[in-house]
Amino acid sequence: MLYLLTCVALVFLGIWAAEEFSRQSGTHDDGRIVIDEVAGQLLSLVPLVLSGRSGSVPLVVTGFVLFRIFDVWKPGPVRWLERNLSGGAGVVMDDVLAGVFAAATLGVIAWKWEA
Repeated sequence: MLYLLTCVALVFLGIWAAEEFSRQSGTHDDGRIVIDEVAGQLLSLVPLVLSGRSGSVPLVVTGFVLFRIFDVWKPGPVRWLERNLSGGAGVVMDDVLAGVFAAATLGVIAWKWEA
């Protein structure tokens, strides 16, 4: 439960921080902003934390790779968020959704791996 609360807090902190940085620097989604990547990556690993399998190195690596795939590929809704949200939410929420997609995929992989 603490892990989930940390993820949610990080998303809100990330939105605020990205908004402030963007406002002060005059840039949007600057490469120096990485809190969105951290939040998305942590969200992608939720299935492992909830199932008690966060110590499985192959599954953690799989979660990392899945997040990067969804973050770079930006399927449908992820791309829509990136293009249609502004400010800090626009910087963070596409990575959050990429993390959710990665988590769903990782959950299936982990479940199949166990079977």
